[in-house]
Amino acid sequence: MAAANPESNLPQNIRAIMTFLREHAPFSSMDDSHLAHFAEHASLQFYADGDAVLSPDQGVVKRFYVVKQGRIRGERHNEKEDRTETTFEISQGECFPLAALIGERPTRTLHRAAGDTFCLSIGQDAFINLFSESEPFRDFCLRGVSSLLDQVNRRIQSSAMASMGSSTSLDTPLERYALRNPIVCSPDLPVRKAVARMHENNVGSIIVTDDNRHPTGIFTLRDLRTMIAEEKGPLDTPVRQVMTKDPCCLPSHADAFEAAMLMAEHHFAHLCVVDDEHKLIGVVSERDLFSLQRVDLVNLARTIGTATHLRTLVSLRADVSRLVDAMLAHGADSGQVVKIITTLNDVTVRRVLELNIKKNDPGIPFTWLTFGSEGRQEQTLLTDQDNGILFQTPDGMTAEQVREKLLPFAQTVNQELAECGFTLCKGNIMASNPKLCLSDREWDEWFIRFIDASTPQNLVYSSIFLDMRAIFGPTEPLHDLLDKVLSRIRKNALFQKMLAGNAFQRKPPLTMFRNFRYVSDGKKHALDLKRQGLAPFVEAVRVFALANGVETANTLERMDQLAKKGVFDPKDANAWKEGYSLIQAIRMRAHQEMLAKGEELTNYIDPDDLNPLDRRILRESFRQAQRLQQKLEVTYQL
Repeated sequence: MAAANPESNLPQNIRAIMTFLREHAPFSSMDDSHLAHFAEHASLQFYADGDAVLSPDQGVVKRFYVVKQGRIRGERHNEKEDRTETTFEISQGECFPLAALIGERPTRTLHRAAGDTFCLSIGQDAFINLFSESEPFRDFCLRGVSSLLDQVNRRIQSSAMASMGSSTSLDTPLERYALRNPIVCSPDLPVRKAVARMHENNVGSIIVTDDNRHPTGIFTLRDLRTMIAEEKGPLDTPVRQVMTKDPCCLPSHADAFEAAMLMAEHHFAHLCVVDDEHKLIGVVSERDLFSLQRVDLVNLARTIGTATHLRTLVSLRADVSRLVDAMLAHGADSGQVVKIITTLNDVTVRRVLELNIKKNDPGIPFTWLTFGSEGRQEQTLLTDQDNGILFQTPDGMTAEQVREKLLPFAQTVNQELAECGFTLCKGNIMASNPKLCLSDREWDEWFIRFIDASTPQNLVYSSIFLDMRAIFGPTEPLHDLLDKVLSRIRKNALFQKMLAGNAFQRKPPLTMFRNFRYVSDGKKHALDLKRQGLAPFVEAVRVFALANGVETANTLERMDQLAKKGVFDPKDANAWKEGYSLIQAIRMRAHQEMLAKGEELTNYIDPDDLNPLDRRILRESFRQAQRLQQKLEVTYQL
């Protein structure tokens, strides 16, 4: 005889409330007994459009609310601008007011019904009971929306981890990894004795320090092989003559991700961990950082950076996708993963350039520029080429003569990058386009025209050319160019306003009633996470960054800089960074799922395919984009 379902003994109205709660976080992770406790103590209230549900003058908050139907709008008076502004919106399944209830204080925000609204609520005693008994409920109450981000990342991790196994997080401070009491020697020790000391201690490197224990060099087994192969001297040579000078150092509070990125970028396998006085306290190797089963970041970057044939680079692209799975499994967040992908893309581009220079050196020094998402270090696995060339015209030559040498070279590089998976740009934003292979003077004149003539085409270009980086060749010419460009934009209020107006057109895909607004190019129920989700953040943040002299191109770093300069309120900046990161995380997971199914990569998703938590997260993230655009609207009086 089948066991009776204990829930069937509960009254129908209690079961209905439990069914509703299970569709929403944090209730979807809670035990049935705790849901039943909530439902038994809940009451249902109706609020007409415009009714105040909670306000600061009602005193200490005594009830916990969940929106059953309709919406709640948070309103706060902006004293600087003497106006009431909407600070948040809460829709079906969302809870309030967490911070005030836990802090046992009045709410600081007026909560008002936006349209006819029903709310479930429980009293303080029932709330305290759930808070103490249910771990998922307590975690959510203490950490709010940030725990939603954790839930998304955990789910991405768990699916990626299925084939990878667990590991230490990339956020772990280096002091946990570092080999304490590392093997050291003085600069005058003969190589023979240094190698003997390494052998005795079974290590692959020895740190060379001065009398104050400051690292001045590192000597590795690779250095020993090079020394013998190239006959650089006898084994009695002082280690200072053959060591790698000025080894890379990071403070002990830096995390594993920072170390991994440095190793990948510069192709070295060890780095020194130092204290605040730059004294050596440990050594970290790539082996310490990664125990991945199939592929690791530093090794893959080195393999790409030393590849001798184009076909090798082409075959390594599959490893990049596997690495993304591995990084997600090891706790990297979406911001870290896009930087990892960008770093590997940079290494690939550099290697294609190096191989072509070996075969057919154009004989002219140049800087290879990258624009758009690669310029911002925000690329995912779906990427096309946006690149150009900056050169200084040698004496006795014209810019046109330089182009005659560089353009055929650039054409080959663009084609070979396409073979490596970087699709050719449909808009011809590539170095092989004569209009984007320019001297420093020509680029400067181009930007003068670009800023002075705010045509619709130039505003389209702004989303590409105002986010640029140098990834090969001398960086000083680009730094000088950017200095001039930023100075002109800061002085040109009309151009800023035109940029702001253009960014304001990038509306997040939410209707007035918090429903999704789908793309209108024939795809039923599709959202474009890049154009509709990320672009509103990217475009708005770019305007504020350029107007305030922020040179970095990365969107999250721009937000940090704007908060430091006082342009963004730090709390707003954190909310916007979180919203942007959540959309990027959902986009990346969608890409991994498409790859697993062998489907073509796109930025489209159908929100009906998402679970209730992800749909809610998307809505909240799009709403944060709306708030950022409201700031743009007020600042530039759009």
